[in-house]
Amino acid sequence: MSQYSETAYDFHHLEHVKEQSKSRKTLWITLVLTMFFTVVEIVGGWLSNSLALLSDSAHMVSDVVALGLSMAALYLATRQPNSKFTFGYLRFEIIASFLNGLALCVIAVGIFIEGINRFIHPQPIKFGLMLTIASIGFVVNLVLTIVLSRSHNEEQNLNIQSALWHFIGDLMSSAGVIVSAVIIYFTDWLFFDPLISMVIGGIIFIGGAKILRESTRILMESVPEKFDLEEIRTELGKVEGVEDVHEMHLWAVSTDHYSLTAHMFIREDIQPFCIILAANEMLKNKYGITHATLQMEHATIHPHGEYGKQFLLHREERRG
Repeated sequence: MSQYSETAYDFHHLEHVKEQSKSRKTLWITLVLTMFFTVVEIVGGWLSNSLALLSDSAHMVSDVVALGLSMAALYLATRQPNSKFTFGYLRFEIIASFLNGLALCVIAVGIFIEGINRFIHPQPIKFGLMLTIASIGFVVNLVLTIVLSRSHNEEQNLNIQSALWHFIGDLMSSAGVIVSAVIIYFTDWLFFDPLISMVIGGIIFIGGAKILRESTRILMESVPEKFDLEEIRTELGKVEGVEDVHEMHLWAVSTDHYSLTAHMFIREDIQPFCIILAANEMLKNKYGITHATLQMEHATIHPHGEYGKQFLLHREERRG
């Protein structure tokens, strides 16, 4: 056993790695620009005393954390599987996305609470500084949203998607701050500042909840929404020699990395290897599933309790 390396011993016919050079480059550019503007917006929000601007700066801080997690996930995804992490480190992408989505929701709740407080206790705002910072923020966030959107279209990645939601929220936040500043300037209605911030918080919460739901589904190893498990079971049952499909599981290890396992009762007169080959070809060509583990069984020697007895009874009825 010692004559083989760990890589050879734990050999995988499919690599559980994810190389995404476009996403990595995009995140580095986005992270640097976000860190710079976050400092600008925090100072501007504090000096202008604008809740809408401060709420946007708080969201920008979360962007920096989110992008840092996303960068870590991308680098970990390139590491090879080993005897401890047999699926590699792809799942960290989903963990990072879950944390990003949770951060979005928490920030949104905080903005909403502070908005209510500002409704009760209105505070004066420095219009000029508020409008200047918001305008710069709008341009920065628009550029970053476009960059992330193009990257997401080229390389599907839940981390890029969560980062994109962060910046869509930032873009709307900057636009909201500008609208708020203009309205306050012409009407002196100070309540528009917390009102806009609460609307922004609602949008941020919706985006965070969407990311949370999708990442939670993957962490719970539920069947990906793009697949119909019963349809795939039926198609496997159509493969020549397959009489029954059971103990079937389908889940996503990470974005667009799917695994399937199934037990199949087969006819004794057909070579199991031929069935496995045909089933794998069908899964790959029709559903894009390239990592499947199929166990061939005979009902007479793998009875599966009452289920097996019921299957044998139905088979005898069909033959009769």
